[in-house]
Amino acid sequence: MTADGYRVRLAENGRELIKWVCHEKAPDLLILDPDLPDAEETDLIKKLQERIPYLPVVIHTFISDYAGYSEMLKAAVFVEKKGSSIERLKQVVADILEISNPGSESIRSPECVI
Repeated sequence: MTADGYRVRLAENGRELIKWVCHEKAPDLLILDPDLPDAEETDLIKKLQERIPYLPVVIHTFISDYAGYSEMLKAAVFVEKKGSSIERLKQVVADILEISNPGSESIRSPECVI
């Protein structure tokens, strides 16, 4: 993502993610891999939506793991983990950021927290 011009902040755990997103200037987009230490993903997503409902969230995971969470499926964009998923992830991020900033040709160095 950095090579494509994004400013990326990597969160080491759920606590750090919440700190960055809720207590500092919110990023333009959050890419969430639910395998963060010290975080249960459904609680984390609910907490994020309650505090910052306008923050676009992309969840990069195995969609089959979320079959029973239909409410969560509506709240975020899912990108299935597989061999070439990084290209799909980049496209989804570009599409979301374009929608978030209509009329702009491109966003210079949008910030993503991963």
